[in-house]
Amino acid sequence: MPPLVSLEGVRKVFRNGTLALDGVDLAIAKSEFVSLLGPSGCGKSTLLRIIAGLVEPSAGSIRGREALGGGRIGFVFQEPTLMPWATVWDNVYLPLRLKGESRAGVSDLIGRTLAAVGLEGFERSYPRELSGGMKMRVSIARALVTSPELLLLDEPFAALDEITRFKLNEDLLRLWQAQHWTVVFVTHSVFESAFLSNRVVVMTPRPGRIVADVRIDIDYPRASSLRTAPHYTELCRALSHRLAEGMTA
Repeated sequence: MPPLVSLEGVRKVFRNGTLALDGVDLAIAKSEFVSLLGPSGCGKSTLLRIIAGLVEPSAGSIRGREALGGGRIGFVFQEPTLMPWATVWDNVYLPLRLKGESRAGVSDLIGRTLAAVGLEGFERSYPRELSGGMKMRVSIARALVTSPELLLLDEPFAALDEITRFKLNEDLLRLWQAQHWTVVFVTHSVFESAFLSNRVVVMTPRPGRIVADVRIDIDYPRASSLRTAPHYTELCRALSHRLAEGMTA
């Protein structure tokens, strides 16, 4: 089966001359959960935006993206980027409103989506009334309400406390297993990438290149107890080693 999205020889130079990515080859299969792991500033977010079509590469090619138009790509940014004057319901409704959908026609869909991310009962709340974790759940719901085939997440849990982050990791995996999207997840956490993914792509410091592509052979579902399991600890150690190799590549 051909990959859902593939990048070949992708290079990105910004107008100020910064070389962010150089020679990136990456194929992402349908229903994979792929983490992009690397230090801050290595081009992970730039690569994610290129996959989304928010940024165009300076060189190289991307295949499969055109077939994912029309709302089939969901994007979750580092910050929730919610409209502070709008309720949770209206924040999630935004992408559907932009597509011309009526409020009445999507009411049940929004209700189901909010329930799926644990926000049932908060429909009329405003962002100022929510915790950081709940705001991120709204952002995820907004990305999911269009039923994307490809979900892109740019370090969505980086600013959260560890307990909230662990819970959102587990909830995201539960949703992914139920819905079978393809996920590309940006993180600089070895532990998060190993817990979530069935594949971890390790990147070098800028200019970003792929230095390792590691399969995570741990069965799903993955419970919180995995975080203290010896084989998980060993896998994180191996990923840390590959990351350290990339830092000196």
